[in-house]
Amino acid sequence: MNIHEYQAKEIFRKYGIPIPPGEVATTPEQAEAIARKFGGTVVVKAQVHAGGRGKAGGVKLARTPEEAKSVAAQILNLNIKGLPVQRILVTPAADIASEAYVGVIVDRASKRAVLMASPAGGIDIEEVAAKTPEKILRHSVDPRYGLQAFEAMQIAFFLYSEIKQVRAAAKILQQLYRAFSENGGSLAEINPLVTTPAGDVVALDAKMVIDDNELERRPDIAALRDESAEAPSEVDARNANLTFIKLDGNVGCIVNGAGLAMATMDLVKYYGGEPANFLDIGGSSNPEKVVAALRIITGDTNVKAILFNIFGGITRTDDVANGIVTAIRQNPLKVPLVIRLTGTNEEIAVKILSENGLSAMTDMDEAVKKAVALATGGKAA
Repeated sequence: MNIHEYQAKEIFRKYGIPIPPGEVATTPEQAEAIARKFGGTVVVKAQVHAGGRGKAGGVKLARTPEEAKSVAAQILNLNIKGLPVQRILVTPAADIASEAYVGVIVDRASKRAVLMASPAGGIDIEEVAAKTPEKILRHSVDPRYGLQAFEAMQIAFFLYSEIKQVRAAAKILQQLYRAFSENGGSLAEINPLVTTPAGDVVALDAKMVIDDNELERRPDIAALRDESAEAPSEVDARNANLTFIKLDGNVGCIVNGAGLAMATMDLVKYYGGEPANFLDIGGSSNPEKVVAALRIITGDTNVKAILFNIFGGITRTDDVANGIVTAIRQNPLKVPLVIRLTGTNEEIAVKILSENGLSAMTDMDEAVKKAVALATGGKAA
């Protein structure tokens, strides 16, 4: 679960991380009033679950309250990566002497949290990793002890040479790790972590992603979810108990089981296509889940062909077939459909489909190739 910058900053503040004051506005008039309260130059920042806010015009300086009102109106009219901006954060501008990056992520290989630090802050960490990997330090944290003081100091020395800033940064690193680990984070980062001309170390930005598996036992964190800032398809999928991630391709994939879903996406790319999504209906035989899945997929205008890839172990293929038929009756398809069914009650499923003018394949490779060809105008590999 993504949370907004202003929400992440509130969490970081609770752990003592130095963060400039800021207030949220939903109208240009509110932004003007907040800017007048702070005085001086302020930064107006779009609060939306999408990267690249600055490049999209979602982060602007305002030197006067009137200018804050004007830029707030511009930002609130933006649509960043398909998401409308409904909130903005107004915060005093800071004098910056240097910018660094610090973050904590989950490393699946080591099964530990990894703290990353780079003196090249203020830009995408992926860009730093690609162009100047030597500027990134990675430190795996032992979960039994957390980030120890001496470890934090070693990392801080990678960022700064002045001892005052090293000590300040080391403290922030420990606070960031605690915020991450005690709130069920899968990511927590500050970019940029800046030094001021006076030598202070301050967090100007904050980002947190919460592991969905943690939400049930952390209702206070779960309450931070803002569905209005999420893609409608992902909200719809979650409410239907489907595992769904939207991608940028044109082959819509509806699969049962995460492993088979990943293999299906790999095959789509192997045969020259691009998957439009990851969608796992799970092991349930509930036809309503199939109806919901097809509704979500057909809501994506980028999808040029739809692929059902069902292996019936726990899942009954006849229930999937009934779901497909029901969904098509409710909303006739405007794009071609390829169905691959094999497993439990396969013969019944094939009969259900054939009685409704549909057919099913049994070979996974052939089904994927056909779906890619239909989506790309016959250009499958």
